[in-house]
Amino acid sequence: MAAMSALGELEKVDYAIYADTLLERQATYDFAIKWTPWLKERGIEVVTVRRPDGDAMIDQWGGVFVPAFTNMNGKCGMLRRQCTQRWKLRWIRKWLQENRNGEIVEMWLGITKDEVKRARASDVKYIEHRWPLLEWDIGNMGMSRDDVTHWLIDQGLEVPPRSACIICPFQTDEEWRSLTDDEFRRAVEVDQQIRNIRPKGPIFLHSKRVPLDEALGGE
Repeated sequence: MAAMSALGELEKVDYAIYADTLLERQATYDFAIKWTPWLKERGIEVVTVRRPDGDAMIDQWGGVFVPAFTNMNGKCGMLRRQCTQRWKLRWIRKWLQENRNGEIVEMWLGITKDEVKRARASDVKYIEHRWPLLEWDIGNMGMSRDDVTHWLIDQGLEVPPRSACIICPFQTDEEWRSLTDDEFRRAVEVDQQIRNIRPKGPIFLHSKRVPLDEALGGE
């Protein structure tokens, strides 16, 4: 959407906001470093918001923000997902509140028709959601992820790598293995940090409910 706005395919946005979780893959950071100047040269002001580095993985009550896998008293489950709210939405909304000058904000969300069920109304009065990719007229059906990819390629633009935190429990084994050595080492540290924070049983980043550095079988 930022590229579409920059090239005049969509209206010019006031700001493009990037929420940095401090746990993105290096490929995502490299992409932002490369393409943020391109956007700015075309009149798109990019704002980066991020949680304080000291905003820990665990709150003062022992709550863990990622939807880690549990094995509590022999029963397997998952913790509630709080990371999006805690590390992204919270800081986006903080910036908006400080800069909207009392006006209603029209927030564009890059939801494609593949995930139309995620297109929900805002839960706060000062933000109105809009989904430009769903409005795009491709057979009156909006854009799919593949349509977005083809559009970028047709414009001679780079297709961004999928954005995902290096500690995301929803990763497949292939995605865990694709982390760099430094990224995997950091994920292992987080996995160890959260292991025994809850008294009812251990929690894990990997779906096998074993330590992350053991889950991939040494591969």
